[in-house]
Order: sequence, then C-alpha cells, then structure tokens
Amino acid sequence: MLGLIATTATVLAAVICAFPLYWGLITTFKPEDEIVRPGVQLWPEHFTFQNYIHVLTTTKIGVWYVNSLVTSAAVTVIVVGISAGAGYAISQLNFPGRRIFWGLILASFMVPIPALIVTHFVLMSQFHWINTWAGVIAPQLIAPITVIIYKQFFDSVPKDFREAAAIDGANEFQLLFRIYLPMNWGITAALAIITFIAAWNLFLWPFVAVTTDDMMNITVGITQVHDAFGVSYGRDLAVAMLAALPVAIVYLVFQRQVTQAIMLSAGIKG
Repeated sequence: MLGLIATTATVLAAVICAFPLYWGLITTFKPEDEIVRPGVQLWPEHFTFQNYIHVLTTTKIGVWYVNSLVTSAAVTVIVVGISAGAGYAISQLNFPGRRIFWGLILASFMVPIPALIVTHFVLMSQFHWINTWAGVIAPQLIAPITVIIYKQFFDSVPKDFREAAAIDGANEFQLLFRIYLPMNWGITAALAIITFIAAWNLFLWPFVAVTTDDMMNITVGITQVHDAFGVSYGRDLAVAMLAALPVAIVYLVFQRQVTQAIMLSAGIKG
C-alpha cells in the first residue's frame, strides 16, 4: 500500500513538474489567435510550424548557436584542463605558497560570480575584449568547485601508484595524464558536461559583454526576437525551445554523468 502511494505521488509530482514544459512546447505549434484566446486548450485546433519558420528565417539563430557552441566548448576544455592541473598540483606537489593558493581557491568559492560583473567588465574593457569571444570566455574560467573536486579525488589516490611511476622515471605531466586522470575519466566527463551546460545557459555576463547581434550567444539572442505589433508568445516560446534543445539533448544522453557531477558538487558544499 505504501509503495502504491509513493508511486502515485511520484507520478503526480512528475506530471506537475512536466506540465509547464508541455504547455510551452504545445503553445509553439498554435497560431497567435489561439494562444491569446481565453480558456485552457491542451492541444492546438490548427497545428502550425509558422512560429519556428519565422524564428529560423528572420533571426540570426544560426549565428547565435555557433557563438554558444564555440564559447561553451572553449570554456569546458579550458576549465577542465586548468582545474585538473591545479587540483593535481595542490594535492600532490609541495611548492611555496601552496596553502595560500588553496586558501584563495576556497575563498573564491564563497564569492558569488554576479558580484564580480563590474570588475570583469572593467578588466575586459582594458584588454579590449568587449564584444569578442575571448571577453565572453575569460570570466567563465573561474571555477573553484571543479578544482576542489579534482583535488579531493587526487587526495584519495593511493601513494603507491605515484611512487611506482616515479621509480620508472615518470615526470609530473606523465603522472597526471597517464596515472591520475585515467583513474577518474567518469568524474572528468561529468564535470565537462555540467560545465558545458552551465556555460551554454549563462545569460548575465554575455548580455553585458556583447554589444552586437553577430556576437550574441543563444541565451542573449532570444531577447532580440521582437514583433512589430507587440508580444508574439508563440515566436518567443519557439526560440526559447530551440535555445534549450541542445542542452536537453546533452542532458538526456549524459544524465547519469550530470547527476554524478551535481552530487559531487553538493557533497563539496555540504
């Protein structure tokens, strides 16, 4: 009996959570007069792709996709690479200032990124990186949580592996890339996926750093979909669905790794 109640409650909760997504998706296939009509209409009377056709043919959504893909992929590769190296150095190497460096990483973890927007903008302006891919990418490379996760994993690797490889003449780069990283490809994949999703969904900094349509990413570009006669709900929802589609696909394909990364992050914060 308790199992039936739990199952029913779970299904009901899933339906409640999924309904807004269903409502938004089905609305994109309705003509505008049906969308604004009073009442609840769970299925279109006149099914149409006109909202998607309008977005695909009259906006720069292709350019926005490319910008998002390039910046998100670059952020993912650089963050994972730097974080793995930093985590390994803090965990396995003894160098002057190691404790100070580790303390700065922990301290930066407690600073909300939006609080640094003005500082980032001034710095990117001085580098002449405003309205460039570099200007969008650079501030996103601050990822202390990724360094912390790597450091904790490297701390857990038995010292015997390091000592055996060092006896065979392996240097620090070989130890990192041939011994330590191959032991945690699952964590690396999880961190890469969740970093990519976060970079793809980022809105505030790209909105501040980009000034022209050609350099906008998809999350900023959807704010540029206008209608001469007021708000067009179908078109706005259509571009929002197209913006979310790549992330939804990545999540569905790699949901296990994403869940693992979220659990790792929650464990660090706890």
